[in-house]
Amino acid sequence: MARAPRVGIPLAMPSPPPAPTQIFDRARLAARRQRLAPNFADYGFLRQRVIADLESRLDDTPRRFERGLELGAAGGELSARLITSGKAADMVAADTASAFLEVARARGLESVLADEEDLAFPPASFDLVAAPLTLHWVNDLPGALARIRRSLKPDGLFVGALFGAGTLTELRSVLTDAETELTGGLAPRLSPLPGLRDMAGLLQRAGLALPVADRDTVTVRYADPLRLLADLKGMGERAAFTRGHGRPLPRRVLARALELYRERYAAADGRVPATFEIVHVLGWAPAPGQPQPLKPGSAKVSLADAVRRAQKDES
Repeated sequence: MARAPRVGIPLAMPSPPPAPTQIFDRARLAARRQRLAPNFADYGFLRQRVIADLESRLDDTPRRFERGLELGAAGGELSARLITSGKAADMVAADTASAFLEVARARGLESVLADEEDLAFPPASFDLVAAPLTLHWVNDLPGALARIRRSLKPDGLFVGALFGAGTLTELRSVLTDAETELTGGLAPRLSPLPGLRDMAGLLQRAGLALPVADRDTVTVRYADPLRLLADLKGMGERAAFTRGHGRPLPRRVLARALELYRERYAAADGRVPATFEIVHVLGWAPAPGQPQPLKPGSAKVSLADAVRRAQKDES
């Protein structure tokens, strides 16, 4: 009996992953950094706090780094401090604005024009990557973290800080209520920001080992919320949405939002608070011999026993 011919069934090719949504206009952000560079130091109080914190965290690491990279380096102050302290032998300052890189070069630093979304460094180029207050402007944060990991040598360290979801809760609230009240609608006004748990998960997803994420909540008090808006402009932290993701803020909405800000948040002295949540992140490029987290259920001492022993010691 003749055998029926075999019919091949074409296999569907897997679809490529969808491109990340382009929320932020990176060209606009770069142009903004170029403009604000001459007066950036006048608005750098939060960045100074972050730089000091990152330097302190690196001091706690018993490592001297041979070659590091600072992303969003501005004038390269963190890089210069790490070299001066002897924590790093050499640092590369990277930024999207040439005006900042001129300052870094004046400090004697190697500098390079580089975008956090398109890092073109060869694999295993650095044993340290630092990113002070820059990654919250990245459209593809998982991709950026993965590229950072690839640029690290085995057992290289990534440290960063970015604004988290608890930032400017007061301003978000009054803008939402003012626009809803006056227009009956709502448009994005402030950038979406990741939460602490989001960042811990993203570090693991990027393949970084021993990830750590924690937060530093800073409350700044202003004589008037208009001063807060001026500071955000000087820091380069005003929203920069791509076309179609935002629309101009009507003056009447802004006026009403400022009125609500004063009504809801002013203290007895008339000053108003502004909350900034800074999420600090740390992770290591995988390497043989690194400590590994315990597997679930592998602990030899129960939490209940530990608590009972502590209570016994106190009695």
